[in-house]
Amino acid sequence: MTFRSRREKLRTILSGSACIRPGSVYDAISIRIAEDLGFPLGMFGGSVASLAVLGDPDIALITLTELAEQMRRMSRAARLPVLVDADHGYGNALNVRRTVQELETAGAAGLTIEDTLLPAAFGEAKTQLISLEEGVGKMKAALDGRSDPSLVIMGRTGAASMTSLEDTIRRAQAYEATGVDALFFTGIKSRAELEAIATATRLPIVLGSAPDELNALDYLAGQRVRIALQGHAPIAAATQAVHDTLKALRDGAPPKNLKGLASSELTGRVIREADMKARSAEFLGLEK
Repeated sequence: MTFRSRREKLRTILSGSACIRPGSVYDAISIRIAEDLGFPLGMFGGSVASLAVLGDPDIALITLTELAEQMRRMSRAARLPVLVDADHGYGNALNVRRTVQELETAGAAGLTIEDTLLPAAFGEAKTQLISLEEGVGKMKAALDGRSDPSLVIMGRTGAASMTSLEDTIRRAQAYEATGVDALFFTGIKSRAELEAIATATRLPIVLGSAPDELNALDYLAGQRVRIALQGHAPIAAATQAVHDTLKALRDGAPPKNLKGLASSELTGRVIREADMKARSAEFLGLEK
C-alpha cells in the first residue's frame, strides 16, 4: 500500500530504544529541507498548519479539508514520515473517524487525537478537556477509521497542565486500553511526573515541548519516550526572514545585495530529479 514504508519507519522509531527529535514541517519546501538534513521524522503541528494555510493563530479555525490538503502537498514533495497533530479530530467521534480517513489517504505516517475541548467554550478563559468517556470514544473511532493497519494512531492528553497528574494517568490508561499505538503528553512539568506516567503505562511515549530538565535524550529514552518535540522554530525563522527580505526590498536594497542562497542553488538542493521520479513512482503505488 502506498505510504506504508513511511508508516513502518515511524513504527520502527516507536519500537526502538532511542528518543528522537522530529523536524517541524509545514509545507512542501520545509519538508524537503528536513528530509535533506536527515531528520528521521517530520512533525506537522496544528499551530503551524493554521499559520501556513490561513495566516491565523492556533484558535481552531483551520478545517480538516485544509489540513489534509496541506499534508497531501507535503507527501508529494518528500518521503519523510510525518506525524500530524489532528487536534480534537474536528468534531465528535464520527468526525474523528473521517479525520483519520482523510489524513491516511493524504499520506500521514501517524496522527494524534487529543481530548481538548475545541473550539473553546463560550465564556471560558481556560482550556478545558472533554470527559474521559468522550475521549475514549474518540480513540475508538480513530482506530475504526483506519484502513491501513500500519498507520500510527496516538492518544493525546494535556491533562497534566489542566487538571492533575492523577487525571493524566487515568486518561492515559483508558486510551491505552482502546488499542492506540502510542501516548502523547503535553504539559509535563517534571521528571517525577514523567516517571509516574511511564510506570503506570506500557505504550511508547511522545512528549510535547517540555522544561529543561526533560531535555536529555538518554534520560527520556529510559522513560520510554521515543519522540520529543522541540517546538516550531522553523516557521518563526522563515517568517522573520521573509519580513526582513521584503522590508529591505521595500526600502530600496538591490536584490543581488541580499544575503541568502541564490534561487538556483536552493532549487538544486531541495529539488532533485531522481527524488522526484521516486516520489512519482510512490504515487503510482509502486512503493510498498
